[in-house]
Amino acid sequence: MTIAGHIEEKVEVPKEVKVTMEGAKITMKGPFGTVTKEFVHPLVKVKMDSGNFVVDCSMPKMREKAVVGTFAAHLRNMIGGVTHGYEYDMRIVYSHFPIKAAVKGNKFIIENFLGEKAARHANIVGVTKVAVKGNEVTATGADIEAVSQTAANIERATKIKGFDPRVFQDGIYIVEKARRAK
Repeated sequence: MTIAGHIEEKVEVPKEVKVTMEGAKITMKGPFGTVTKEFVHPLVKVKMDSGNFVVDCSMPKMREKAVVGTFAAHLRNMIGGVTHGYEYDMRIVYSHFPIKAAVKGNKFIIENFLGEKAARHANIVGVTKVAVKGNEVTATGADIEAVSQTAANIERATKIKGFDPRVFQDGIYIVEKARRAK
């Protein structure tokens, strides 16, 4: 809502989500996990009002209006993550050499990619869970930023350099991004 020199956006918090605020640091706990983020901006404030978030700014310029919308979107993503979670589906594709993939600690290990002797590694960000079943790889978690970055790290680890990508289409590719259903 915009009122002559003031903009605010409200974000409803479901009853199953527990919220704690310590200054600009917001932690949400829900049935699917916990997500913590810091919302720092000199002119944009995030407050709780009767159990819901209010993101507001007085005398906003274009940049502050954008930050208000961004903060509200981050809060909605946090709520969606702790209530439903996020899931990225990836597929292992190979035609020349069978790719062997496994999870070891906070690393995703890709072996025998294009017949290479050395294994390739991708970082698993945050508390994202990665599962490998046959040619399917699934990354799940409550924090959409951690889950999507993990999927991107895995996809980027199999980027082909020095070969014609039209011929060598081997790799691990993101097939579907979806919010998990209850």
